[in-house]
Parts: sequence; C-alpha cells; structure tokens
Amino acid sequence: MDLGLNGKTALVTGGSSGLGLGTAAALADEGVNVVIASRSREKIDAALLKHPKILSGIECDLSTPDGVDGLVSTAIARLGQVDIVILNAGGPKAGGYEVGTPEAIRGALEQNLVSMATLAQAAVAPMIERDWGRILAITSLWVRQPSPGLILSNTARSGLTAFLKTMATQVARHGVTVNTIQPGFHQTDRLMALNGGDISRVADAVPSKTVGDPYDFGKVAAFMVSEPSRFVNGVSLWVDGGSYTGLQ
Repeated sequence: MDLGLNGKTALVTGGSSGLGLGTAAALADEGVNVVIASRSREKIDAALLKHPKILSGIECDLSTPDGVDGLVSTAIARLGQVDIVILNAGGPKAGGYEVGTPEAIRGALEQNLVSMATLAQAAVAPMIERDWGRILAITSLWVRQPSPGLILSNTARSGLTAFLKTMATQVARHGVTVNTIQPGFHQTDRLMALNGGDISRVADAVPSKTVGDPYDFGKVAAFMVSEPSRFVNGVSLWVDGGSYTGLQ
C-alpha cells in the first residue's frame, strides 16, 4: 500500500528510543524526512547511527514554552516545513495515589500534557495554512483502562487525549487530522524498568502471549498519519495484543 508520505516531513519527539524511535524509523522507511527530538544527545547519536534514513536529531527540553518554540523553529529550519508531528514523552513516576503529591502531579502534567498540547498548538497553524497536516500523540492504553500503578500517567495522558479530541474537531476542515495511539505492553526500556528487567510475566498476561515490537507499532503509527487515513480523525486507537477488555 502506498501511504502517500514520500517527501513529507515529520518531527518526532521522544524519538531517540522506544516507540518514538520505532515510529521515526517507520516514517523514514516510507520516504518521510524525519527529525527526532530528545533530551539526550547521546541517545540521538545512537539512534541516527542505527537508522541512517532518519535525517537528523535535535537536543531539546520541552518542559518550558521556550523549549517548545525553539524545537518548532529549529525543525522548520531543517525541514522547510513540518507536515507531521508525533507527540511522545516519557512516562512520569510510577505508583498509586500515594505518589500523587502536588509537585508530582504538576510535573506529570507539564511533561505529558502541557508540553505536548503546546507543541500541537505551535505546529498546527502552518498545517492549516497548507491545508494538510497530521498530529498523532503516543499516549497509553491506561488512558482507556487506568492502571492502579500509574496514576500520574493516567491523569496527564487522559488530559492530553481530551485536549486533542477537542482540537481534532476544530482543524479537520483544514485537512489536518489529530489522533492518539494507545500502546499496551511493548519491548521498551520503560517496560523493562517498571518490571525489574523481567517482562516474562507481562508477556504472559497479554492474550497474544508476547509483548509488542516498537517497529511494528511504528508501522501502525505511520498508517495513522498517512494520506489514506485522511478520514480518520479524533480517534484513539489501542495497539495492545488484545489486553484491553472493553468494547469501546
């Protein structure tokens, strides 16, 4: 299938590892000029070495408005324009309600809601002018089915999902789609860290009896921002091997 992405441009935040890198690699394989963003120069360099089709990387901190503005302007300078934005940020501290101190809640909201929403706002105006654009946020299955052990992530990412759902209804008439993709358990450093390096029990709990591959996930994300998906808007798609047990 031709995804109609050859020659498009993309900015992928959190793109130096995990699901962000899997998505960046999948887009690059489709002929997209991809710039990845990360706080770690070391991780960026390793990602570019492993995936030479990815154009370049930008070291940045999105915890401040200046960081967001700087990222967008740098990406535009390198790419000419940004057609696709993949919103992706690392998860906040794990734990239940007891970890939800005011400081921790504010930090999670800043990392996983405010920075991502601000980036979406900054990127969408030029997309509207061109009558084409794609914004896709990598959130979490736990937005749909909250995990007792990830209360900060549940809270912040649910807020982002609501923000983007509303935004989707406002920009669709300009040829811009806004969606979220909700991963379940995938083979990432984050999953390993949350499970002490042993994910065998996690895999056993998934109906498919395996965890997901970040590069397979990236291909699903690539379809979500493709030309054939232009009528897919305001959607939250879960990619979880059947872990979610609800009907909608």
